[in-house]
Amino acid sequence: MAVAAAIRADPSVRYRWIILFGLITAAILEVLDTTIVNVSLPHMAGNLGVTSEEIAWVSTGYILSNVVVLPITAWLASRFGRKRYLSGSILLFVIASFFCGTSTTLTSLVVWRILQGAGGAALLSTSQATIREIFPAEQQSFVQAIYILGIIAAPTLGPTAGGWITDNFSWHWVFFINLPIGLVSFFIVSTFLEDSEFTMATHRVDWIGLALMVAGLASLQYVLEEGNSRLWFEDGRMVVLATIAILALPIFVWWQLSPRNKAPIVNLRVLANRDLSAALILFIVLGFGLYGGVFLFPMFTQGVLGLTPTETGLALLPGGIATGISAILTGRLANPAKIIVDPRIMIVSGLGLFFVSMYSLAHLPPTGSVDDAFIALILRGFGLGMLFVPINLAAFATLKGAEIAQGSALLNLCRQLGGSFGIAVLSSFVTHQAASARAGLVNHIFVGNPALDSRFAAMTQAMVAKGYAAGAPAQHAAASLLNAQVQGQATAIAYNSSFMLIAIVVLVASPLILLLRKARITSARPVAH
Repeated sequence: MAVAAAIRADPSVRYRWIILFGLITAAILEVLDTTIVNVSLPHMAGNLGVTSEEIAWVSTGYILSNVVVLPITAWLASRFGRKRYLSGSILLFVIASFFCGTSTTLTSLVVWRILQGAGGAALLSTSQATIREIFPAEQQSFVQAIYILGIIAAPTLGPTAGGWITDNFSWHWVFFINLPIGLVSFFIVSTFLEDSEFTMATHRVDWIGLALMVAGLASLQYVLEEGNSRLWFEDGRMVVLATIAILALPIFVWWQLSPRNKAPIVNLRVLANRDLSAALILFIVLGFGLYGGVFLFPMFTQGVLGLTPTETGLALLPGGIATGISAILTGRLANPAKIIVDPRIMIVSGLGLFFVSMYSLAHLPPTGSVDDAFIALILRGFGLGMLFVPINLAAFATLKGAEIAQGSALLNLCRQLGGSFGIAVLSSFVTHQAASARAGLVNHIFVGNPALDSRFAAMTQAMVAKGYAAGAPAQHAAASLLNAQVQGQATAIAYNSSFMLIAIVVLVASPLILLLRKARITSARPVAH
Protein backbone atom coordinates (compact mmCIF):
# COMPACT_ATOMS: atom_id res chain seq x y z
CA MET A 1 0.00 0.00 0.00
CA ALA A 2 2.83 2.38 0.84
CA VAL A 3 4.50 1.71 -2.50
CA ALA A 4 1.22 2.24 -4.37
CA ALA A 5 0.67 5.52 -2.57
CA ALA A 6 4.21 6.64 -3.42
CA ILE A 7 3.65 5.85 -7.10
CA ARG A 8 0.43 7.87 -7.17
CA ALA A 9 2.13 10.78 -5.40
CA ASP A 10 5.26 10.99 -7.54
CA PRO A 11 4.98 11.07 -11.35
CA SER A 12 8.69 10.26 -11.54
CA VAL A 13 7.87 6.81 -10.19
CA ARG A 14 4.63 6.39 -12.12
CA TYR A 15 6.25 7.23 -15.48
CA ARG A 16 9.66 5.78 -14.70
CA TRP A 17 9.90 3.65 -17.87
CA ILE A 18 9.20 6.67 -20.06
CA ILE A 19 11.73 8.69 -18.07
CA LEU A 20 14.25 5.86 -18.43
CA PHE A 21 14.04 6.13 -22.21
CA GLY A 22 14.66 9.88 -22.08
CA LEU A 23 17.57 9.57 -19.66
CA ILE A 24 19.38 6.77 -21.48
CA THR A 25 19.10 8.43 -24.90
CA ALA A 26 20.51 11.62 -23.38
CA ALA A 27 23.41 9.73 -21.76
CA ILE A 28 24.22 7.92 -25.01
CA LEU A 29 24.28 11.25 -26.87
CA GLU A 30 26.77 12.66 -24.39
CA VAL A 31 29.17 9.71 -24.52
CA LEU A 32 28.80 9.37 -28.28
CA ASP A 33 29.87 12.98 -28.78
CA THR A 34 33.22 12.28 -27.11
CA THR A 35 34.27 10.00 -30.00
CA ILE A 36 31.97 10.60 -32.99
CA VAL A 37 33.53 14.00 -33.70
CA ASN A 38 37.14 12.79 -33.75
CA VAL A 39 36.86 11.13 -37.17
CA SER A 40 35.55 14.36 -38.68
CA LEU A 41 38.31 16.63 -37.34
CA PRO A 42 40.41 16.58 -40.57
CA HIS A 43 37.34 17.60 -42.59
CA MET A 44 36.58 20.40 -40.11
CA ALA A 45 40.17 21.62 -40.29
CA GLY A 46 40.07 21.77 -44.09
CA ASN A 47 36.67 23.44 -44.15
CA LEU A 48 37.57 26.07 -41.54
CA GLY A 49 41.10 26.63 -42.83
CA VAL A 50 42.94 25.78 -39.59
CA THR A 51 45.77 23.42 -38.62
CA SER A 52 45.34 19.95 -37.13
CA GLU A 53 46.69 21.26 -33.82
CA GLU A 54 44.12 24.05 -33.70
CA ILE A 55 41.17 21.82 -34.63
CA ALA A 56 42.09 19.45 -31.77
CA TRP A 57 40.52 22.03 -29.43
CA VAL A 58 37.12 20.90 -30.71
CA SER A 59 37.70 17.64 -28.86
CA THR A 60 39.79 19.01 -26.00
CA GLY A 61 37.34 21.80 -25.11
CA TYR A 62 34.44 19.35 -24.87
CA ILE A 63 36.30 16.96 -22.55
CA LEU A 64 37.71 19.78 -20.40
CA SER A 65 34.32 21.32 -19.62
CA ASN A 66 32.73 17.91 -19.13
CA VAL A 67 35.33 16.80 -16.58
CA VAL A 68 35.16 20.10 -14.69
CA VAL A 69 31.35 20.08 -14.35
CA LEU A 70 30.92 16.36 -13.57
CA PRO A 71 31.92 16.51 -9.86
CA ILE A 72 29.50 19.35 -9.08
CA THR A 73 26.42 17.96 -10.84
CA ALA A 74 25.02 16.75 -7.49
CA TRP A 75 25.39 20.28 -6.05
CA LEU A 76 23.84 21.87 -9.15
CA ALA A 77 20.89 19.46 -9.09
CA SER A 78 20.29 20.37 -5.43
CA ARG A 79 20.71 24.09 -6.05
CA PHE A 80 18.36 24.37 -9.04
CA GLY A 81 16.23 21.26 -8.62
CA ARG A 82 16.78 17.99 -10.42
CA LYS A 83 14.09 18.54 -13.04
CA ARG A 84 15.15 22.08 -13.92
CA TYR A 85 18.87 21.29 -13.95
CA LEU A 86 18.61 18.10 -16.01
CA SER A 87 16.14 19.45 -18.56
CA GLY A 88 18.15 22.68 -18.80
CA SER A 89 21.34 20.70 -19.39
CA ILE A 90 19.70 18.69 -22.17
CA LEU A 91 18.44 21.88 -23.78
CA LEU A 92 21.90 23.47 -23.51
CA PHE A 93 23.40 20.37 -25.13
CA VAL A 94 20.90 20.55 -28.02
CA ILE A 95 21.33 24.30 -28.58
CA ALA A 96 25.12 23.98 -28.46
CA SER A 97 24.95 21.07 -30.94
CA PHE A 98 22.96 23.22 -33.37
CA PHE A 99 25.44 26.11 -33.21
CA CYS A 100 28.39 23.70 -33.49
CA GLY A 101 26.90 22.47 -36.75
CA THR A 102 26.38 25.99 -38.07
CA SER A 103 29.78 27.35 -36.96
CA THR A 104 31.92 28.93 -39.66
CA THR A 105 34.95 29.78 -37.51
CA LEU A 106 37.10 27.74 -35.17
CA THR A 107 36.47 30.11 -32.26
CA SER A 108 32.70 29.77 -32.39
CA LEU A 109 32.94 25.98 -32.83
CA VAL A 110 35.20 25.57 -29.79
CA VAL A 111 33.04 27.88 -27.63
CA TRP A 112 29.90 25.90 -28.43
CA ARG A 113 31.72 22.62 -27.88
CA ILE A 114 32.75 23.81 -24.41
CA LEU A 115 29.11 24.66 -23.63
CA GLN A 116 28.03 21.33 -25.09
CA GLY A 117 30.43 19.48 -22.77
CA ALA A 118 29.22 21.46 -19.75
CA GLY A 119 25.61 20.55 -20.53
CA GLY A 120 26.56 16.94 -21.17
CA ALA A 121 27.85 16.34 -17.63
CA ALA A 122 24.33 16.10 -16.18
CA LEU A 123 23.29 13.76 -18.99
CA LEU A 124 25.59 11.19 -17.37
CA SER A 125 25.70 11.56 -13.61
CA THR A 126 22.30 13.11 -12.86
CA SER A 127 20.63 10.66 -15.23
CA GLN A 128 22.21 7.68 -13.49
CA ALA A 129 21.37 8.99 -10.02
CA THR A 130 17.77 9.55 -11.12
CA ILE A 131 17.51 5.99 -12.42
CA ARG A 132 18.81 4.78 -9.07
CA GLU A 133 16.15 6.75 -7.20
CA ILE A 134 12.99 6.12 -9.21
CA PHE A 135 13.29 2.35 -9.76
CA PRO A 136 12.74 -0.29 -7.06
CA ALA A 137 15.56 -2.62 -6.03
CA GLU A 138 14.32 -5.64 -7.99
CA GLN A 139 14.56 -3.62 -11.24
CA GLN A 140 17.89 -1.88 -10.52
CA SER A 141 20.07 -4.54 -12.11
CA PHE A 142 18.08 -4.48 -15.34
CA VAL A 143 17.88 -0.71 -15.76
CA GLN A 144 21.51 -0.19 -14.72
CA ALA A 145 22.50 -2.83 -17.28
CA ILE A 146 20.67 -0.92 -20.03
CA TYR A 147 22.27 2.36 -18.92
CA ILE A 148 25.76 0.84 -18.78
CA LEU A 149 25.26 -0.83 -22.15
CA GLY A 150 24.75 2.57 -23.76
CA ILE A 151 27.80 4.00 -21.98
CA ILE A 152 29.99 1.12 -23.20
CA ALA A 153 28.62 0.82 -26.74
CA ALA A 154 28.60 4.54 -27.59
CA PRO A 155 32.38 5.16 -27.57
CA THR A 156 32.89 1.94 -29.57
CA LEU A 157 30.40 2.88 -32.30
CA GLY A 158 31.21 6.59 -32.31
CA PRO A 159 34.17 6.58 -34.74
CA THR A 160 32.31 4.37 -37.23
CA ALA A 161 29.16 6.49 -37.06
CA GLY A 162 31.18 9.70 -37.40
CA GLY A 163 33.06 8.37 -40.42
CA TRP A 164 29.90 7.22 -42.17
CA ILE A 165 28.08 10.52 -41.56
CA THR A 166 31.07 12.57 -42.72
CA ASP A 167 31.59 10.46 -45.85
CA ASN A 168 27.93 10.43 -46.89
CA PHE A 169 26.83 13.90 -45.74
CA SER A 170 29.18 16.41 -44.08
CA TRP A 171 30.80 17.01 -40.71
CA HIS A 172 27.98 19.41 -39.78
CA TRP A 173 25.57 16.45 -39.46
CA VAL A 174 27.72 14.92 -36.73
CA PHE A 175 26.18 17.65 -34.56
CA PHE A 176 22.78 17.98 -36.21
CA ILE A 177 21.83 14.35 -35.47
CA ASN A 178 21.75 15.33 -31.77
CA LEU A 179 18.82 17.70 -32.30
CA PRO A 180 15.81 15.40 -32.76
CA ILE A 181 17.01 12.86 -30.20
CA GLY A 182 17.91 15.56 -27.68
CA LEU A 183 14.58 17.33 -28.08
CA VAL A 184 12.68 14.08 -27.45
CA SER A 185 14.74 13.54 -24.31
CA PHE A 186 14.12 17.14 -23.20
CA PHE A 187 10.35 16.74 -23.66
CA ILE A 188 10.26 13.54 -21.62
CA VAL A 189 12.38 14.87 -18.75
CA SER A 190 10.66 18.25 -18.55
CA THR A 191 7.19 16.64 -18.70
CA PHE A 192 7.44 13.58 -16.46
CA LEU A 193 10.40 14.00 -14.09
CA GLU A 194 10.03 15.62 -10.68
CA ASP A 195 12.63 16.98 -8.27
CA SER A 196 14.41 14.60 -5.94
CA GLU A 197 13.47 14.66 -2.28
CA PHE A 198 17.17 14.33 -1.41
CA THR A 199 19.38 17.42 -1.59
CA MET A 200 22.74 18.57 -0.27
CA ALA A 201 23.51 21.88 1.41
CA THR A 202 23.56 24.69 -1.16
CA HIS A 203 22.76 27.72 0.98
CA ARG A 204 26.02 29.30 -0.10
CA VAL A 205 28.53 28.80 -2.90
CA ASP A 206 31.89 27.26 -2.04
CA TRP A 207 33.87 29.59 -4.28
CA ILE A 208 37.24 28.47 -2.89
CA GLY A 209 36.46 24.82 -3.58
CA LEU A 210 35.07 25.62 -7.02
CA ALA A 211 38.17 27.61 -8.01
CA LEU A 212 40.55 24.90 -6.78
CA MET A 213 38.57 22.16 -8.54
CA VAL A 214 38.35 24.00 -11.86
CA ALA A 215 42.07 24.87 -11.81
CA GLY A 216 43.15 21.37 -10.81
CA LEU A 217 40.91 19.26 -13.02
CA ALA A 218 41.16 21.52 -16.08
CA SER A 219 44.97 21.56 -15.83
CA LEU A 220 45.16 17.79 -15.34
CA GLN A 221 42.81 17.06 -18.23
CA TYR A 222 44.67 19.41 -20.58
CA VAL A 223 47.99 17.76 -19.74
CA LEU A 224 46.47 14.34 -20.45
CA GLU A 225 44.87 15.48 -23.70
CA GLU A 226 47.79 17.43 -25.15
CA GLY A 227 50.83 15.98 -23.42
CA ASN A 228 51.87 13.47 -26.06
CA SER A 229 51.58 15.91 -28.98
CA ARG A 230 53.61 18.50 -27.03
CA LEU A 231 56.32 16.04 -25.93
CA TRP A 232 55.06 16.20 -22.35
CA PHE A 233 57.34 18.10 -20.01
CA GLU A 234 59.64 19.33 -22.73
CA ASP A 235 56.94 21.95 -23.24
CA GLY A 236 56.96 24.67 -20.58
CA ARG A 237 53.16 24.97 -20.67
CA MET A 238 52.84 21.32 -19.67
CA VAL A 239 55.16 21.88 -16.70
CA VAL A 240 53.13 24.85 -15.47
CA LEU A 241 49.77 23.09 -15.83
CA ALA A 242 51.03 19.88 -14.22
CA THR A 243 52.32 21.92 -11.29
CA ILE A 244 48.92 23.65 -10.91
CA ALA A 245 47.16 20.26 -10.91
CA ILE A 246 49.58 18.77 -8.36
CA LEU A 247 49.07 21.73 -6.01
CA ALA A 248 45.39 22.51 -6.53
CA LEU A 249 43.83 19.03 -6.31
CA PRO A 250 45.23 17.99 -2.89
CA ILE A 251 44.29 21.40 -1.45
CA PHE A 252 40.82 20.99 -2.95
CA VAL A 253 40.41 17.60 -1.22
CA TRP A 254 41.61 19.06 2.09
CA TRP A 255 39.23 22.02 1.82
CA GLN A 256 36.23 19.86 0.97
CA LEU A 257 36.85 17.71 4.07
CA SER A 258 37.74 20.63 6.34
CA PRO A 259 35.33 21.30 9.28
CA ARG A 260 35.63 25.01 8.41
CA ASN A 261 33.85 24.38 5.10
CA LYS A 262 30.17 24.31 6.08
CA ALA A 263 28.80 23.77 2.55
CA PRO A 264 31.34 21.93 0.37
CA ILE A 265 30.58 21.95 -3.33
CA VAL A 266 31.62 18.27 -3.62
CA ASN A 267 30.76 15.87 -0.80
CA LEU A 268 33.97 13.84 -0.62
CA ARG A 269 32.89 12.29 2.66
CA VAL A 270 31.05 9.67 0.61
CA LEU A 271 34.52 8.21 -0.06
CA ALA A 272 34.39 6.80 3.46
CA ASN A 273 32.09 4.19 1.92
CA ARG A 274 34.46 1.29 1.19
CA ASP A 275 32.38 -0.13 -1.66
CA LEU A 276 32.18 3.23 -3.44
CA SER A 277 35.91 3.93 -3.04
CA ALA A 278 36.85 0.51 -4.44
CA ALA A 279 34.38 0.99 -7.30
CA LEU A 280 35.89 4.39 -8.13
CA ILE A 281 39.39 2.92 -8.50
CA LEU A 282 38.03 0.02 -10.55
CA PHE A 283 36.23 2.51 -12.78
CA ILE A 284 39.50 4.34 -13.44
CA VAL A 285 40.99 1.00 -14.52
CA LEU A 286 37.93 0.16 -16.62
CA GLY A 287 38.01 3.59 -18.23
CA PHE A 288 41.69 2.96 -19.00
CA GLY A 289 40.85 -0.37 -20.62
CA LEU A 290 37.62 0.67 -22.36
CA TYR A 291 38.75 3.93 -23.94
CA GLY A 292 42.33 2.70 -24.32
CA GLY A 293 41.11 -0.33 -26.26
CA VAL A 294 38.79 1.77 -28.41
CA PHE A 295 41.74 4.09 -29.08
CA LEU A 296 44.22 1.30 -29.97
CA PHE A 297 42.21 -1.19 -31.99
CA PRO A 298 41.09 1.15 -34.82
CA MET A 299 44.64 2.50 -35.11
CA PHE A 300 45.98 -1.06 -35.33
CA THR A 301 43.45 -2.28 -37.89
CA GLN A 302 43.71 0.80 -40.09
CA GLY A 303 47.44 1.45 -39.70
CA VAL A 304 48.73 -2.14 -39.75
CA LEU A 305 46.01 -4.34 -41.26
CA GLY A 306 44.83 -1.69 -43.75
CA LEU A 307 41.12 -1.76 -42.86
CA THR A 308 38.76 1.14 -43.52
CA PRO A 309 36.89 2.86 -40.65
CA THR A 310 33.68 1.10 -41.69
CA GLU A 311 35.38 -2.30 -41.71
CA THR A 312 36.84 -1.55 -38.29
CA GLY A 313 33.41 -0.65 -36.97
CA LEU A 314 31.96 -3.89 -38.31
CA ALA A 315 34.79 -5.80 -36.65
CA LEU A 316 33.89 -4.21 -33.30
CA LEU A 317 30.15 -4.84 -33.69
CA PRO A 318 30.07 -8.52 -32.51
CA GLY A 319 31.91 -7.49 -29.36
CA GLY A 320 29.29 -4.78 -28.74
CA ILE A 321 26.51 -7.37 -29.09
CA ALA A 322 28.39 -9.63 -26.66
CA THR A 323 28.52 -6.73 -24.19
CA GLY A 324 24.75 -6.28 -24.44
CA ILE A 325 24.05 -9.95 -23.82
CA SER A 326 26.54 -10.09 -20.96
CA ALA A 327 25.24 -6.91 -19.30
CA ILE A 328 21.61 -8.09 -19.30
CA LEU A 329 22.56 -11.58 -18.07
CA THR A 330 24.86 -10.20 -15.39
CA GLY A 331 22.22 -7.74 -14.25
CA ARG A 332 19.71 -10.56 -13.83
CA LEU A 333 22.14 -12.71 -11.83
CA ALA A 334 23.19 -9.80 -9.59
CA ASN A 335 19.66 -8.48 -8.95
CA PRO A 336 19.86 -6.75 -5.52
CA ALA A 337 16.37 -8.04 -4.64
CA LYS A 338 17.29 -11.67 -5.40
CA ILE A 339 21.02 -12.26 -5.69
CA ILE A 340 21.73 -15.45 -7.65
CA VAL A 341 25.50 -15.02 -8.04
CA ASP A 342 27.77 -12.93 -5.81
CA PRO A 343 28.70 -9.81 -7.88
CA ARG A 344 32.31 -10.23 -6.78
CA ILE A 345 32.48 -13.57 -8.58
CA MET A 346 31.18 -11.94 -11.75
CA ILE A 347 33.71 -9.12 -11.43
CA VAL A 348 36.55 -11.66 -11.10
CA SER A 349 35.20 -13.53 -14.14
CA GLY A 350 34.89 -10.29 -16.11
CA LEU A 351 38.45 -9.26 -15.27
CA GLY A 352 39.65 -12.71 -16.31
CA LEU A 353 37.89 -12.51 -19.68
CA PHE A 354 39.13 -8.97 -20.25
CA PHE A 355 42.71 -10.00 -19.39
CA VAL A 356 42.57 -12.96 -21.79
CA SER A 357 41.18 -10.75 -24.57
CA MET A 358 43.95 -8.16 -24.16
CA TYR A 359 46.57 -10.92 -23.99
CA SER A 360 45.22 -12.35 -27.26
CA LEU A 361 45.22 -8.95 -28.96
CA ALA A 362 48.81 -8.51 -27.78
CA HIS A 363 49.79 -11.45 -29.99
CA LEU A 364 48.07 -10.43 -33.24
CA PRO A 365 50.42 -10.89 -36.22
CA PRO A 366 51.07 -7.88 -38.49
CA THR A 367 50.29 -10.04 -41.53
CA GLY A 368 47.04 -11.39 -40.08
CA SER A 369 43.45 -10.33 -40.60
CA VAL A 370 40.67 -8.99 -38.42
CA ASP A 371 39.34 -12.55 -38.15
CA ASP A 372 42.31 -13.30 -35.91
CA ALA A 373 40.90 -10.80 -33.38
CA PHE A 374 37.28 -12.04 -33.51
CA ILE A 375 37.41 -14.30 -30.43
CA ALA A 376 39.40 -11.72 -28.45
CA LEU A 377 36.84 -8.99 -29.20
CA ILE A 378 33.96 -11.29 -28.19
CA LEU A 379 35.72 -12.08 -24.90
CA ARG A 380 36.38 -8.38 -24.36
CA GLY A 381 32.70 -7.61 -24.91
CA PHE A 382 31.53 -10.27 -22.46
CA GLY A 383 34.10 -9.15 -19.93
CA LEU A 384 33.02 -5.50 -20.04
CA GLY A 385 29.38 -6.46 -19.48
CA MET A 386 30.38 -8.57 -16.47
CA LEU A 387 32.37 -5.69 -15.00
CA PHE A 388 30.45 -2.45 -15.34
CA VAL A 389 27.06 -3.69 -14.10
CA PRO A 390 28.09 -5.42 -10.84
CA ILE A 391 30.62 -2.70 -10.00
CA ASN A 392 27.88 -0.10 -10.44
CA LEU A 393 25.49 -2.08 -8.26
CA ALA A 394 28.17 -2.54 -5.60
CA ALA A 395 29.00 1.18 -5.64
CA PHE A 396 25.39 2.24 -5.04
CA ALA A 397 24.42 -0.62 -2.72
CA THR A 398 24.93 1.28 0.56
CA LEU A 399 24.55 4.88 -0.63
CA LYS A 400 21.51 6.74 0.67
CA GLY A 401 19.74 9.99 -0.05
CA ALA A 402 21.90 12.77 -1.50
CA GLU A 403 24.90 10.41 -1.48
CA ILE A 404 23.47 8.69 -4.57
CA ALA A 405 23.83 11.76 -6.79
CA GLN A 406 27.33 12.51 -5.47
CA GLY A 407 28.42 8.90 -5.91
CA SER A 408 27.14 8.91 -9.49
CA ALA A 409 29.05 12.12 -10.25
CA LEU A 410 32.31 10.69 -8.92
CA LEU A 411 31.84 7.36 -10.72
CA ASN A 412 31.39 9.05 -14.08
CA LEU A 413 34.31 11.39 -13.38
CA CYS A 414 36.59 8.43 -12.63
CA ARG A 415 35.48 6.64 -15.79
CA GLN A 416 36.23 9.75 -17.84
CA LEU A 417 39.58 10.39 -16.15
CA GLY A 418 40.51 6.71 -16.52
CA GLY A 419 39.85 7.01 -20.24
CA SER A 420 41.96 10.16 -20.47
CA PHE A 421 44.81 8.49 -18.58
CA GLY A 422 44.50 5.47 -20.85
CA ILE A 423 44.66 7.41 -24.10
CA ALA A 424 47.50 9.64 -22.84
CA VAL A 425 49.62 6.76 -21.56
CA LEU A 426 48.96 4.46 -24.51
CA SER A 427 49.57 7.11 -27.17
CA SER A 428 52.98 7.87 -25.65
CA PHE A 429 53.67 4.18 -25.14
CA VAL A 430 52.91 3.33 -28.78
CA THR A 431 55.21 6.10 -30.01
CA HIS A 432 58.06 5.02 -27.74
CA GLN A 433 57.65 1.30 -28.43
CA ALA A 434 57.49 1.81 -32.20
CA ALA A 435 60.78 3.75 -32.14
CA SER A 436 62.40 1.17 -29.86
CA ALA A 437 61.18 -1.78 -31.96
CA ARG A 438 62.36 -0.13 -35.17
CA ALA A 439 65.81 0.44 -33.70
CA GLY A 440 65.98 -3.23 -32.73
CA LEU A 441 64.92 -4.41 -36.17
CA VAL A 442 67.31 -2.06 -37.98
CA ASN A 443 70.21 -3.63 -36.05
CA HIS A 444 69.64 -6.78 -38.08
CA ILE A 445 69.75 -4.95 -41.40
CA PHE A 446 73.34 -4.79 -42.56
CA VAL A 447 75.30 -5.75 -45.64
CA GLY A 448 76.48 -9.32 -45.37
CA ASN A 449 73.40 -10.65 -43.57
CA PRO A 450 72.57 -13.69 -45.76
CA ALA A 451 68.84 -13.54 -45.06
CA LEU A 452 68.71 -9.81 -45.83
CA ASP A 453 70.81 -10.11 -48.98
CA SER A 454 68.59 -12.89 -50.32
CA ARG A 455 65.39 -10.99 -49.45
CA PHE A 456 66.66 -7.72 -50.94
CA ALA A 457 67.70 -9.42 -54.18
CA ALA A 458 64.26 -11.01 -54.52
CA MET A 459 62.56 -7.66 -53.84
CA THR A 460 64.78 -5.94 -56.41
CA GLN A 461 63.81 -8.52 -59.04
CA ALA A 462 60.16 -8.03 -58.12
CA MET A 463 60.53 -4.29 -58.70
CA VAL A 464 62.09 -4.95 -62.12
CA ALA A 465 59.14 -7.21 -62.94
CA LYS A 466 56.80 -4.34 -62.04
CA GLY A 467 58.46 -2.02 -64.54
CA TYR A 468 61.33 -0.38 -62.66
CA ALA A 469 64.61 -0.09 -64.53
CA ALA A 470 67.26 -2.61 -63.48
CA GLY A 471 70.01 -1.32 -61.22
CA ALA A 472 69.64 1.76 -59.00
CA PRO A 473 65.91 2.52 -59.68
CA ALA A 474 64.82 -1.02 -58.79
CA GLN A 475 67.13 -1.08 -55.76
CA HIS A 476 65.75 2.24 -54.47
CA ALA A 477 62.21 0.94 -54.86
CA ALA A 478 63.15 -2.29 -53.06
CA ALA A 479 64.80 -0.31 -50.26
CA SER A 480 61.63 1.81 -49.83
CA LEU A 481 59.52 -1.32 -49.67
CA LEU A 482 61.88 -2.89 -47.14
CA ASN A 483 61.73 0.27 -45.01
CA ALA A 484 57.92 0.17 -45.09
CA GLN A 485 57.95 -3.46 -43.99
CA VAL A 486 60.30 -2.71 -41.12
CA GLN A 487 58.13 0.20 -40.01
CA GLY A 488 55.02 -1.99 -40.25
CA GLN A 489 56.65 -4.67 -38.11
CA ALA A 490 57.78 -2.07 -35.56
CA THR A 491 54.29 -0.54 -35.40
CA ALA A 492 52.68 -3.95 -34.94
CA ILE A 493 55.10 -4.73 -32.09
CA ALA A 494 54.22 -1.38 -30.47
CA TYR A 495 50.48 -2.07 -30.58
CA ASN A 496 50.98 -5.61 -29.28
CA SER A 497 52.97 -4.21 -26.35
CA SER A 498 50.24 -1.65 -25.68
CA PHE A 499 47.52 -4.29 -25.50
CA MET A 500 49.75 -6.20 -23.10
CA LEU A 501 50.09 -3.06 -20.97
CA ILE A 502 46.29 -2.88 -20.63
CA ALA A 503 46.27 -6.55 -19.61
CA ILE A 504 48.90 -5.91 -16.94
CA VAL A 505 47.02 -2.89 -15.55
CA VAL A 506 43.85 -4.98 -15.25
CA LEU A 507 45.75 -7.77 -13.54
CA VAL A 508 47.43 -5.41 -11.05
CA ALA A 509 44.08 -3.80 -10.17
CA SER A 510 42.26 -7.09 -9.60
CA PRO A 511 43.03 -7.31 -5.82
CA LEU A 512 40.76 -4.28 -5.33
CA ILE A 513 37.85 -6.72 -5.54
CA LEU A 514 38.75 -7.80 -2.01
CA LEU A 515 37.62 -4.37 -0.77
CA LEU A 516 34.06 -4.97 -1.99
CA ARG A 517 31.77 -6.39 0.65
CA LYS A 518 29.53 -9.35 0.02
CA ALA A 519 26.25 -8.19 -1.56
CA ARG A 520 23.13 -8.36 0.55
CA ILE A 521 19.54 -8.65 -0.62
CA THR A 522 17.97 -5.18 -0.77
CA SER A 523 14.36 -4.22 -0.09
CA ALA A 524 12.23 -4.11 -3.22
CA ARG A 525 10.71 -0.75 -2.40
CA PRO A 526 11.53 2.26 -4.60
CA VAL A 527 14.79 3.80 -3.44
CA ALA A 528 13.46 7.34 -3.29
CA HIS A 529 10.58 6.52 -0.98
